[in-house]
Formats: sequence, structure tokens, C-alpha cells
Amino acid sequence: MLNFMSDAQPRPAGNGISDLEVKDGQIIFDSVWSSLEREFGREKLAFPREIFWLNGAPGAGKGTNTAFILQYRDYAADPIVVSDLLSSPEAKKRIDAGMLVGDREVVEILFRKLLEPAYVSGAIVDGFPRSMVQVECLKHLFAKLNDLRTEFRGRSEGVRFPKPHFHILVLFVDENESVRRQLKRGQEAIAQNEKAARDGGPLAEVRKTDLTAEAARNRYRVFKERTYEPLQSLRDIFHYHFINAQGSLPEVQARIIKELQYQSSLELSEETYDLISPIPLASQIVQHARQDLVRRLDDYAERNAEVFRQVIELIQGKFLPIIKAHAISGQAHVNIETPVFDDPLAISMFIDIFSERGFHAVVDQHRIEIPETIVAGTGKVITRVKKVWRVSIRFEGSEIRRGGA
Repeated sequence: MLNFMSDAQPRPAGNGISDLEVKDGQIIFDSVWSSLEREFGREKLAFPREIFWLNGAPGAGKGTNTAFILQYRDYAADPIVVSDLLSSPEAKKRIDAGMLVGDREVVEILFRKLLEPAYVSGAIVDGFPRSMVQVECLKHLFAKLNDLRTEFRGRSEGVRFPKPHFHILVLFVDENESVRRQLKRGQEAIAQNEKAARDGGPLAEVRKTDLTAEAARNRYRVFKERTYEPLQSLRDIFHYHFINAQGSLPEVQARIIKELQYQSSLELSEETYDLISPIPLASQIVQHARQDLVRRLDDYAERNAEVFRQVIELIQGKFLPIIKAHAISGQAHVNIETPVFDDPLAISMFIDIFSERGFHAVVDQHRIEIPETIVAGTGKVITRVKKVWRVSIRFEGSEIRRGGA
């Protein structure tokens, strides 16, 4: 399997997309698009109506599940595997000339492949995007296809430019499961090649990363650090499908069907869809809520440790005793005065901590004016504002039977 070099400079993990990556993505896309326009003509740049951009952790089963997704979506053409494209004559020509296969070359080779007539109804692309620069190119492609749709609407060429549908499909397994599957794959490949040497038959690819636990773990970490975050950045733009790929093959495929079965948006008119598409599906919000919650809690602990500690102490000292006293009812209502909640971030921490622990918390502020003194000679009453925080906490109460048979 060939690796390619990113044209952008490395960036620190967790800092989001850099200005350099945005600029490089724009430059690379504009260069590739101009090349395609010169060669094919603008009116013939007809990309697939629907594209699944498939990625996943090492050993998550991309190859195993691709055929299933093709069948489920009724696509006739084989998947486009980016690592295979890097073995194409175009890529080999660059390699033979001692040149790197960078983001620009990967993007151009891939876009050219997607323009083949076999993919007009839909395509699965395995292994793209894998960097922030490639993510930017994907955003520009989607915008360009919408521009073409607007430009050619009402003209004879308009049929070539339907509303584009991009799906980001991520198969995920945890590190231990990934390592286990990679090593199992390596053992099976070695056994197959030994059998082929004795009895004849096809040889299996033996990846170096499948031979040792250390190499397998490193490959997983590379995925988490270099690929997973760029993919996450697309979830608010395109349909984003995050699939738990642990478990048996039938279990995983059932999850894929459940995730992809919502298709009512595809049945709407294009004009209607354009109006409502910025509003995410409820399933998308629920699906990613847990991931967002974990990320926020980690961020609190790292960036606002002192306030986070104060909130935890407040919960342990003031709220848990009351919650325990109301364990049967599953509801607790607390009025409290505390300077901790003067910081709005502390309220967010409070709600998130309870959410992570399985509670639902609501915090409201109630301001009460307390008379302090009367100004002599005027009768004017001087008051102070007392801030009382009204907290409502709900949770699953006890199922203790209250008498009867």
C-alpha cells in the first residue's frame, strides 16, 4: 500500500484547521478544477449525484462492508479505493520520476475517476479525505457542484447537475479491538501465503502494521490524530454517519442499514431541500451529543481546572445529599445562593457533569430585591439584589413497589 505526502505543513493536534491548510486547500482545488475545465469543458464536469466518503479505524471493516453498502445503495460500479488509485499509471509516473504523490495529485486523480460515466448515479470512495487540506478540497467541490447546478438550471445541460449528496461514513472500533483485528488479519494473510506456496493459489497482502502489536497501535494512533479530526469537522456540513463497527458482521451491517435508512430528504424537491437542509436531523444531533459532551468535559478539566473543581465540590457537597434523599421520586428541586454560578461557564459545567452521570439538570436564575435601608428625608428604599439559583434535577427513580400484590 502506497502512502502519500500532504502538501501542507504538519499542524498541532486539537487546534482546528489552520490558515495554511485553508489556503492550501483553496489553491489545490482551484488548480485541479482549472485543469479539469480545460480538458473536459465546464458543462461536462458531471460528478456522481451521491457520494459516500468512507473512512474508518484500522481493522474497522471498510473492505468487508463496502460490498454490502454498494448492494444496499444499488450502485453498479466498484468502489473507488484511494490507495489503489495511488498505484495508477499517473501516480506511478510521478513516483518513477522521483516525485512525491501529494494532496494535489491525489485530489486530481480522484476527481478524474469520479467523472467516469460508471459513477454517475453514485459512488463509494474508500480512504478520502484523510487530511485537513483534503477536507477543504471536499468542501470546495461540494460548493462548486451547487454552483454548476444553479448555473445550468433550466438549460439542456442541467440534467447533468442534480443536487449533490455527500455522506461521510466512518466505521469505528476502539484501540484494543483495532489491534486485535489487525494482528488477526496479518496471521490469516501469512497462513494463506504459506498455503499458496505449498498448493498454489492467490497471495494475500501482508501489511507490516499487521505483524506486531506496536505497529498496529501506532497505525491506530495515526488514524485518530491525523484522520479522525478532519472527518469530524465535516459533520455539520454533510450527512455524517458514525458507525459502531464492533461486534459481529450482521450486527454492524444492521447498524449501517439503520443509519442510512432515513431518506426522506432525498424525496423532497430540490428547492424545498435547499430551504430546510441547514437544520440538522434529530438523529444527527442525538448521535453526536455524547461525543460533544465528552469533548467539552475534557476541555473543562484542561483549560478551566479551578472552576471545574469548584463545580464538582458544589455538586458533591450541596446537591448529592438532596438527590439521594429524593432517590425514589427521581426529582430534586434545589434553591441555592452560590458565587460559583456567577460564572456562566460554571453553569454549563454543572449541566454537562450531570448529563454525563445520567441526570437531566435545569438551572434558572431568580433575582429578588431585598430592602436594606431607607434614605432619611426622602423615604427612598435602598435595596440589594439577591440572586437565587433554582435547580431542577430529574433522573430515573427507584422502582420500589409501593404495596399491593
